[in-house]
Amino acid sequence: MEKIRVGIFGLNRGAAHIPALLGNNAEIVAVCDQRENLVDSVRKKLGDGVGYYANFDEFIEHGMDAVLLANYFPEHAPYAIRCLERNIHVLSECTAAATMADCVALVRAAEKSKAKYMLSENFPFMRFNVEIKRICDSGTLGQFRYAEGEYNHPTSGTDFTFIKRYRYFDHHWRHFLPKTYYSTHSFGPMMYFTGAEPVRVTALPICCPNDPTQRFYYLGRASDLGAVITTLNNDGSVFRVSAGYGAHNYAYRVCGSKGQVENVRGTDGKIMLRYNPWDKPEGVEEATQFYDSVWDDPDKEKIEKSGHGGGDFIVAREFLNAIRNDTTPVFDVYFATKMSATAILAHRSLLEKGMPYDVPDFRREEDRVKWENDTISPFWGADGSAPTIQCGSDPNFGPTEEQFRAFRRDIEGIVDDADEYAKPMEV
Repeated sequence: MEKIRVGIFGLNRGAAHIPALLGNNAEIVAVCDQRENLVDSVRKKLGDGVGYYANFDEFIEHGMDAVLLANYFPEHAPYAIRCLERNIHVLSECTAAATMADCVALVRAAEKSKAKYMLSENFPFMRFNVEIKRICDSGTLGQFRYAEGEYNHPTSGTDFTFIKRYRYFDHHWRHFLPKTYYSTHSFGPMMYFTGAEPVRVTALPICCPNDPTQRFYYLGRASDLGAVITTLNNDGSVFRVSAGYGAHNYAYRVCGSKGQVENVRGTDGKIMLRYNPWDKPEGVEEATQFYDSVWDDPDKEKIEKSGHGGGDFIVAREFLNAIRNDTTPVFDVYFATKMSATAILAHRSLLEKGMPYDVPDFRREEDRVKWENDTISPFWGADGSAPTIQCGSDPNFGPTEEQFRAFRRDIEGIVDDADEYAKPMEV
């Protein structure tokens, strides 16, 4: 099997990909991060035969076949474009792009490049979602009509070690993250299951600004605790996403004209499959079935040791195999930018009390031209430029100077355990 030389840009999340990349016969040749403690932690694991960098310009000159991008959330697209221009394959962490203009630029760069682009969306490859995909592909559910996706990952507001690791300066992107933007873990599985793509989106906020237990959560500027997103899709079906509110939960449901399948909330991968009694497939005795999802994969042992329920290993395998076999990656640039554009426009809908937006198809040049100059962003730019759109539905929401001081006091003196960053993360 061909060895593929991979560089990793961003080690806070990127280091967790190392076992999956190595397990798929890749060679880690270089890593890059500005935080010395993260670089030192990876050096202990990979040794001195790897290039260690704090500067991307130097890192990209090292010599590599592919790059894993795990830098700041709003900044993936510009670095992906720089790699693609050099014909370096790109595996990009979520999300693909944080502005509509970046979506357009990324698609154009990918089309010109000889390299592959793939989004590192791992939730479709969790064990229960692999089983849902198998059921959907079997055709027994009939015509797809409706699907639900829910990804909730709450954390304690008093976990200051977590806060320092993930929100360690005032303008960090997580402080300004709209609730619709980080929805790839909800949309990705549904698009993968059904093959449907959103063409129209609307969203409403879950806003509780007067809740004293939630206000100024982590000093975040977004007033909304969550969002509800609905999409009309290119096959006439509808998706519903509950983004970011509720107890820790991953839940997916696909409904067809003959039946439905979902993972059962609160269980470790249990599946509920239900058919209309008159639409039961031949040989099926019970219309409703509950059973445990299981791995049926030759790499089962490696998958079970990997992060995100095995999803990290399968993402790496899919990406590297696309390079080796010269095939289109499963989550290619069109799939990736469709999710990014849906999330961006859902936020604008949310700010306009549910105004619907048409989601562009970036395969079409006329759609690209319409959005190529749209740089509206809720985040602070790498050049220090201020946000150009509010990140939550309450324009008056925001921390006071006293709360800023309390925030800095709470995280002051917390020592990062850098070795923890290189461990596969399950959430």
